Amino acid sequence: MWLSKRTPIALALLALTLWPCQAASAAPSVALRAALTPEHLGHGTTIRFGLKITPPTGQFPPALLEMDLRYPTNLGIARSGLGTANCNAADLQANGPPGCPTDSVVGYGQATVEVPFGSETLYENARATIFMAPLQQGNISLLLFVDGESPVSAQLVFPAVVLPATAPFGGELATTIPLIASVPEAPNVAILNLNMTLGPSGITYYEYARHRKIAYQPTGILLPQQCPHHGFPFAANLTFADNTHTQTQTTIPCPHQDNR
Repeated sequence: MWLSKRTPIALALLALTLWPCQAASAAPSVALRAALTPEHLGHGTTIRFGLKITPPTGQFPPALLEMDLRYPTNLGIARSGLGTANCNAADLQANGPPGCPTDSVVGYGQATVEVPFGSETLYENARATIFMAPLQQGNISLLLFVDGESPVSAQLVFPAVVLPATAPFGGELATTIPLIASVPEAPNVAILNLNMTLGPSGITYYEYARHRKIAYQPTGILLPQQCPHHGFPFAANLTFADNTHTQTQTTIPCPHQDNR
């Protein structure tokens, strides 16, 4: 995906410097999707996020720099049983996912990106694995490993941190995404679609009991016993490389048995 991890960051800055200045553009529109699977109050679940970024008509989509995903209050992320081990950023950068403990995986993702390449525009699907990292100033910290294979093979590692948020949200997942250059004198790589999961879906952990290695699935992010009156709110705040910002939100209705 995009660039080799050995490519100097200076190349990304060079691409920004050489690209002709343009008049201020309108912000892209963003559609946010969220789901809880399964959706049983008082039990563990997997949170699913989806973002679709659409640039203004006739404009190349700007690169995404910052992404804050806010989730509802009373979700038991700290009691999820996820991330019983930590992943070290240096090990992940050097060896990829095999360099981190299996029990540090907390989710997965997929992104579709637009890559300007000369006179052509290429599209690439990249896979992501999300790992638990050591706490940062007492906050839950994550590492995202993004792996692309075609048309360009490369890997990217960047951090995220879980921070407090004001009501009706319980917290936010704050991520800073590095600029990724395509070719000199061309726009940076832009994300068009992003899907992520946080939870036990597709995850297997291992523990030892009586000298035996036993596979199990972690509990997952605990839902409250009662649904909020207006459902489970989610929101996203995105910042792009052209200094535009977009906010969007969505709500998951209460399960039928608890709908108010």
